[in-house]
Amino acid sequence: MSSALVVGYDPQAIPGVDGEALRAALDAELARFGEHGIDAAMVLIMFDESAESALVASLTKQLWDVVVVGGGIRKTEPLLPLFEQVVNLIRRHAPQAAIAFNTSGGDSVEAARRWL
Repeated sequence: MSSALVVGYDPQAIPGVDGEALRAALDAELARFGEHGIDAAMVLIMFDESAESALVASLTKQLWDVVVVGGGIRKTEPLLPLFEQVVNLIRRHAPQAAIAFNTSGGDSVEAARRWL
């Protein structure tokens, strides 16, 4: 079975967003991986000192075939340093994994499948 790790920005940390509704949508997307025969997990990080340790713990939990980096991290200009940190941590701690990018929280499966 192929494996995928989805890295996203914690919806509870986004001002003006219904964090619970966004989290429910992310959980629904995570469940879709199983429908495609992909073992998947998600790590939600914040732009603070906890990001690195949370991401490294998830990256080293198992060997991932692909790591999908979400648009919440990638598309928000003030989070550029976090995006760079995420990409470099993936390269360092999961060098065997392809890196994929979704366009929204609803197409992470398709992003992962491009590389599986």
